[in-house]
Amino acid sequence: MTQITDMTITRRQTLAGLAATTALAGLSGCATLAKNAAPVTLTPDEMLDAIAGTVLENEPERATGLGVDTGQYAALRGQLKDQSGAGQTRYAASLRKRMEEAREYPRELLTPEQITSFEVVESAFSTAIDGFALPYGDVAVGSWRNAPYVVIQNVGTYIDMPRFLDGSQPLADAADAEAYVARLEAMPGALGGELERMQATTGMGVIPPDFLLAKAITQMQGTLKDAMQGGALIEPLTRSDLPAVKAVADKAKEIVSGKVAPALEGQLAELYRQQKLAKSDPGMSARPHGDEYYAWALRASTNTRLTPEEVHERGLEEVAALHARMDPILRDIGYTNGTVGARMTALSQDPRYKFTPGDPGRAEIMAFLEERIAWIKAQMPRAFNRLVDPNLEVRRIPVNEEAGAPGAYGGSGSKDGTIPGRMWINLRTTDLHRKYDLADLAYHETIPGHIWEGEFSNTLPLIRSILAFNAFSEGWALYAEQLADELGAYDDFVVGRLGYLQSLAFRACRMVVDTGLHHKRWSRAKAIDFFVTQNGSNPDDVASEVDRYCSWPGQACGYKVGHSEIVRQRGLAQKALGSRYDLKDFNDAIVRGGNAPLDVMAKNVARYVSGASG
Repeated sequence: MTQITDMTITRRQTLAGLAATTALAGLSGCATLAKNAAPVTLTPDEMLDAIAGTVLENEPERATGLGVDTGQYAALRGQLKDQSGAGQTRYAASLRKRMEEAREYPRELLTPEQITSFEVVESAFSTAIDGFALPYGDVAVGSWRNAPYVVIQNVGTYIDMPRFLDGSQPLADAADAEAYVARLEAMPGALGGELERMQATTGMGVIPPDFLLAKAITQMQGTLKDAMQGGALIEPLTRSDLPAVKAVADKAKEIVSGKVAPALEGQLAELYRQQKLAKSDPGMSARPHGDEYYAWALRASTNTRLTPEEVHERGLEEVAALHARMDPILRDIGYTNGTVGARMTALSQDPRYKFTPGDPGRAEIMAFLEERIAWIKAQMPRAFNRLVDPNLEVRRIPVNEEAGAPGAYGGSGSKDGTIPGRMWINLRTTDLHRKYDLADLAYHETIPGHIWEGEFSNTLPLIRSILAFNAFSEGWALYAEQLADELGAYDDFVVGRLGYLQSLAFRACRMVVDTGLHHKRWSRAKAIDFFVTQNGSNPDDVASEVDRYCSWPGQACGYKVGHSEIVRQRGLAQKALGSRYDLKDFNDAIVRGGNAPLDVMAKNVARYVSGASG
């Protein structure tokens, strides 16, 4: 225990005052701050761009992902994030500085839209600063993947870089090829920084559960074997038709096999060391300072101060309400006996709703998704006044990643439109998906879900394209599922509506299971069983889901919390406006306000209501 305490104090002392300074800044009124602040030398938009630059300089990969690694950010195209403990400390300090500058900026100089952007910065940075002040963990600044473990089955450079280099790194000319090689040169340093922090957390007694380590080790072994031959990290170079790109392939292979592979070996050795110390307890309550970490992670993921117990009880209530809507549909199609979960399990075994096994079924799934995306895209004029035409594609999750990945995930494309929005689908087995639930998944990940929403965020100032909030992102994607139902997606396929309602109930179950694991000390088996028995979920699918909650504490709770708040705001707008309420106006107010904390979103809705009231 002494060792844990000493290391905790060291990190907190290094970051001393970050959270306290933030809190003190918030106590002073804006007028006082403006009066005492130095003369304003930047316009509001210039200030926001300077804040964005700070994030990009600390996370260069984001500049490439957004397509803004040009001009003043061109040098970032060949750099990687500093993953060391010292790098974390510098990042936290830079956020504190920008936070203070943003809070001191005179509010009387800001438009309502700029006020929203400054509020978004304050929320994201203050949450991240509090996270950096914790004794361990990987902090997502304005993003969603907060993790107590630096490298595990779904966290780490060993997973992120092959996908990033293949999907986001430009390779249009010789300069791009050199930047690609520069990032490969930087990769051993990033892996080494992670290793340093892995070893530090092992010393604290923060050991991942054994079942996560088993997955991570298997994946790391595959990545290492691949890297010894150059493999996936150089494939984008070798398959290029450009001579300038092919010309650097041999050099790249030497870097990967000679430098990256040994760095991966170091991480694998640490995973083996952790495995010898690991136990099966899945939740944060079994880790040093775990309750403190989980409270922060839950706040970061939901944008609320809900306690784990409150989230747990709310989840149970929402599951019951959704199952009450599913019950009559099940009865109408002949499923009358047993709980809703048991009947959904029986439905999942109906061969009419299964995809063909193997590659033929994978092709069926891809065709099904493309057809559903085309349908929902055509419905958008009925739900929005302002329309976008997203550049998007559906891709299979890389095979090396499938074992630790969810059924699907998606995200918007680059700010400049050169990188498409993508829905990544897990096809390790076609049995992960059913014909009655796959359409709903498409609406969630693409249109009008993540990819559609991202198109609007990408029209806002750069910092707004960078910062995202889990409760809004996932709450909007669930609301997108609701919109698809309201637009008639299941009018001719009532079993599909069951899939949609099961999806909502699944997200409510997540609130129960995530808090069960991390707060109530549930076992992994109990968590899986809750999904299967209560909601009729696929056991293979939810096993990976539960493992994901163990490595991303709190994240799973943001979905339904965010969705319920958007629906609540819609109800308030309808009540306030009466006959003046318009669905398209409401949807525009939410999505055009950009990705924001839930309280900031509520302010955007209030402005819409005020304007519509005349």
